[in-house]
Amino acid sequence: MGQETWLGWKLDRADRAALLARFPPRYREAVADHVTFGLAEGSPPMPIAARAAIVGRADDGQGVEAMVVRIAGTTERPTGGTYHITWSLAEGREARESNDVIAAHGWQPMDGAPEVRIESARWPD
Repeated sequence: MGQETWLGWKLDRADRAALLARFPPRYREAVADHVTFGLAEGSPPMPIAARAAIVGRADDGQGVEAMVVRIAGTTERPTGGTYHITWSLAEGREARESNDVIAAHGWQPMDGAPEVRIESARWPD
């Protein structure tokens, strides 16, 4: 059985650096790398988008911090879950936990909705 291929958007590196300075990671490992759309196999077509707006923040207080983003006018992924960027993680936590944290704890809206440039991607390459 082969490795799964994921679809989504990678963050522009310059925008990522500026946003990490503006919103310092709460936990030791800064991630802030991508927004997941879904598995390549069986997913509907991805929206065409060049920017994502950061509209909220989720944090379980135990090591998972995520920024909720709006892409193509919505925060809801058609594949289920919420569009987000895993922002930071404590030791022993994993990026895949972000959607569960958002579902269990909700998210707090952020003022200003700063934007980040994004580029469609698939991984692993």
